[in-house]
Amino acid sequence: MGSTVGEVAGAGLLAHVPTIMLPREQRLELNGGKEISLVTGLERLRAEVFETLDYDTVVVLDSHWFTTVEFVVSAHEVRAGLFTSDELPRGMCRIPYDWRGDPGLAGAMAALGEQHGTWITAIDDPYLPVHYATVNLWAYLGRGLDKRWITVSNTAQTGDTEDFLRAGRALGEAIAQSARRVLLLASGAMSHTFWPLRELRAHEASDPAHVRTREARDADTERIGWLQAGEHARVIDTMPEFLRVRPEAKFAHYLMMAAALGGRRLTAPGRPFSDYENSVGTGQMHLWFDRPAAGWSTAAG
Repeated sequence: MGSTVGEVAGAGLLAHVPTIMLPREQRLELNGGKEISLVTGLERLRAEVFETLDYDTVVVLDSHWFTTVEFVVSAHEVRAGLFTSDELPRGMCRIPYDWRGDPGLAGAMAALGEQHGTWITAIDDPYLPVHYATVNLWAYLGRGLDKRWITVSNTAQTGDTEDFLRAGRALGEAIAQSARRVLLLASGAMSHTFWPLRELRAHEASDPAHVRTREARDADTERIGWLQAGEHARVIDTMPEFLRVRPEAKFAHYLMMAAALGGRRLTAPGRPFSDYENSVGTGQMHLWFDRPAAGWSTAAG
């Protein structure tokens, strides 16, 4: 490990939509002959960040991994296999994955759960499923780089904003107490309502005009503006309003990431690595937060 005190070297709110795993010709066919910026954004993110920063471990805050009575963090030495999605096996079929885990960091996060008023368990069962919110990002950002990857679930079935913030604070403290340099990936969408099946195929293009409702599109773009300005407190404090447009997993992935970096005190501005795009009704974007020179929690209070 590269340092004696742990730190987060960078963090991102990243989209993982199934479309990015389709062959290029199919992506172009769905999008009027144009590449979706979510793909080119991940390629640029890999080249500019993942292949250049000094880091040991990637922690994915997975909006597809729902747990009910506790947060769970993967604690395997190695995770490897073939992934086929039960949701969309036509597009995500037998994707090979193979990464080293970080049982030490996983265990440290779990040990801090009750101290932060929540419940976190580290699990190393070899049959524990993986989800494409992790696999798809690893395929673009992790394959061939030999970094450690772990995944944290969300308790969106029973948890709320405060629960996600507590888990994020436990993760932040575990990183600080470790010798790890970590990248945090909040893997998930913004607004997240699909078009009905009989209408869906008319709304597969990436143009945000296809986002399910004007209210959802407006809520997403407002928060994108706040995130680009580093106004994370506004995003956190307006969660009751944002929940009306049904962000994916109650926005647990973002809230855990933000809390790990200081929560309402966080002022790091987001760099866009894609356009704001539609995915069959849902709002998607890649935003990357570079570590500020003065540290993550630079706001007063």
